[in-house]
Amino acid sequence: MTLSLKDRLDASATATETRLALALADAALPGERLRPERLMAAMRHGALGGGKRLRPFLVIESAALFGIPAEQAVTAATAIECIHCYSLVHDDLPAMDDDDLRRGRPTVHRAYDEATAILAGDGLLTLAFDLLAGEDAHPDAAVRIALVRALARAAGIGGMVGGQMLDLTAEGRFSGGAPLALAEDAIRDLQAMKTGALLAVSVEAGALLGGATADERAALLAYGRALGAAFQIADDILDVEGTAEEVGKKVGKDAAAGKATLVSRLGLPAARTLLDRLVADASAALAPFGARGAVLAEAALFVANRRN
Repeated sequence: MTLSLKDRLDASATATETRLALALADAALPGERLRPERLMAAMRHGALGGGKRLRPFLVIESAALFGIPAEQAVTAATAIECIHCYSLVHDDLPAMDDDDLRRGRPTVHRAYDEATAILAGDGLLTLAFDLLAGEDAHPDAAVRIALVRALARAAGIGGMVGGQMLDLTAEGRFSGGAPLALAEDAIRDLQAMKTGALLAVSVEAGALLGGATADERAALLAYGRALGAAFQIADDILDVEGTAEEVGKKVGKDAAAGKATLVSRLGLPAARTLLDRLVADASAALAPFGARGAVLAEAALFVANRRN
């Protein structure tokens, strides 16, 4: 029986939740002295019990293109989710986006305190690379090294972290408070780094786990980049049109903060047109995989049309 997209999303989310819970257990691992109770509770608050787990889904489904079962892809998928969760914990801090809600619950710094939230994010970040270094991520050390490098570059200076800095700069944080009027290309760069890089590396990780050819890896990266751009535009549209109940956090904050988005730059109609084109580009990139790419193509539509 062929599972629906929802069933596949649910299955990958359940597998990721189980692996995350194991990684975030209180018992110290070899090489650790002890795991502070408050830190572990805050990390679990920021990582467990919520979210669509889209990035782990992309890892698992991309690996499945090459016959890799979910149980062999879930550790790498969980590592990428740790990076995503750490970024949310830090994004929500008063010095960043200053949010009180995440996934319909108090943000980590509200449930605990700012210092604990910073350390919880730090813990999730470093845990990601601990997970990728283990043999359960992949038996071949060369593949594990490739996964570590790909994730570090997607999450770091030239990826997510760099994108966050560009985002803060565009708000006018470092130029007297006046938001910058970025050109469309500059906004695309910002969003490709801040949001798109982690989505793209999720499908790249599946390709690495599956021993993809250079052409297959390039096709999946093209898909992942189009998907990442579509995800951000859909997110920006939701910030304008959605409700806090739908998105699990406050809405309308982008305009208030002067954030540079393609919705603000192009307007809603043009942004929707671009979103449709990106979904088409994502689907077209999967052509080398034929019918096997149908699930990932459907995921692109899901990303564009999501409301919660």
